[in-house]
Amino acid sequence: MGDLFMLSEEGLARIEPFFPLPRGVGRVDDFKVISGIIHVIRNGLRWRDTPLEYGPCTTLCNRFKRWSKRGVFDKIFSHLSAKGGPPGVFMIDSTHIKAPAPRAACLTEGVFPAISGRQKVGWTPQR
Repeated sequence: MGDLFMLSEEGLARIEPFFPLPRGVGRVDDFKVISGIIHVIRNGLRWRDTPLEYGPCTTLCNRFKRWSKRGVFDKIFSHLSAKGGPPGVFMIDSTHIKAPAPRAACLTEGVFPAISGRQKVGWTPQR
């Protein structure tokens, strides 16, 4: 399938130092899982619409939630944005996507504190 996103080995090597150490049972292939998470976010997909090449959608979703709660992605985003320096091109996008309240609350509740500027809080599922 030509439209799958696969992280390069160089890209994985740049972010791998931020991965938490595995506890107990070894993790599923980081290369496929991180590529799958990026693919879902990049294309605005639901987790269950993830192509099978990335593995089970529950693995992707659970890893994203756990690592987001622990601040792993926040550290990765902060590191990569700091290394890039000031952008040479600014783009304005008027795309508007309506997100349900629990998902829209990610920035307001401080899931990514370096981006939102708010203190990190625990994520609790909405019932």
